[in-house]
Amino acid sequence: MTTSELTITTLAERPGLLDAMWSMPDTWPVYVQHDAVASSFMGRIAAELPEYVLVATGPDGSVVAKAFSVPFALHAAGRGGVLPDRGWDRVLQWAFADRRHGVVPDTVSAIEISIVPEAQGRGLSGVMLGAMRENARGRGFREVVAPVRPSAKHREPAAPMSEYAYRVRESDGLPHDPWLRVHVRAGGTVVKVAPASMTVSGSLAEWREWTGLPFDAQGSVEVPGALVPVHCEPERGYAVYVEPNVWVRHAL
Repeated sequence: MTTSELTITTLAERPGLLDAMWSMPDTWPVYVQHDAVASSFMGRIAAELPEYVLVATGPDGSVVAKAFSVPFALHAAGRGGVLPDRGWDRVLQWAFADRRHGVVPDTVSAIEISIVPEAQGRGLSGVMLGAMRENARGRGFREVVAPVRPSAKHREPAAPMSEYAYRVRESDGLPHDPWLRVHVRAGGTVVKVAPASMTVSGSLAEWREWTGLPFDAQGSVEVPGALVPVHCEPERGYAVYVEPNVWVRHAL
C-alpha cells in the first residue's frame, strides 16, 4: 500500500468508520492509555468534534490511520498565547472548557496521530499530519500546535527532554528525533518543552499489570516505551509517570 492509495476524510464525513477506528491496533504503551485526562476526553473528541478527527482507509476499506485534533482558544484571557507546560493534558481540558463556555477557538492542537503497526515506516504519519494541517486551514485557522511525543526518546529515558528536543543532525540541521523531524519538515518549529504534558498515576498492582515489572524498589523505574523513568513509592503503594512532550507550532 502506498500513500496515494489512501482515502482520508473526517469522521464527520464517514461516521460509519467509528467502530473500526476505535478498534484499530496501535503501538501506544498500555499505561499511557490510563492518563486520567485521556480517559475523560478522548471519546468526546469523536462524539462532539468529528470534523476534527481524520480517518485513513486503505484500498480494501480497512482503517490504517487516524488523527485527532481539537480547536481551542490559545489567546483567551489568562492564556495569552502561551503554550502550557502541562501540554497534552492541559490543551484537552482547555478545548472542552472553551466548548462548554462558548469561547471562540483561535488555534487547533494536534492530539494523536496513529498508524497501524504493519503500515508504519511508509511516511503515513507525515501524510496524516499534512491532512490535519489542511483540515485546520480549511476551517479558517491560521495555526496548528502539537504537544509532540518524540518517537525515539524512549531509547534514552535518562536524557533531559530540554536537551533531547533540540538535538539536530549534522548532515542537514533537522531534529535528531524522527517524529520531530517529520513536524519540522512539514513546516513546524520546535518552541519549548512541556515538562508535565501527561500524568499517569496508579497503584503498584496496576503498574505491575501494565508493565510486567516488579515495582518493588523506591525511586526511578525505567519502563519500556516511557520517555522518562516512572517514580515508584513502594512504602506508599503507588507510582507516578510524568511525561514531558515538545511543543511544535505550525503556521498555516
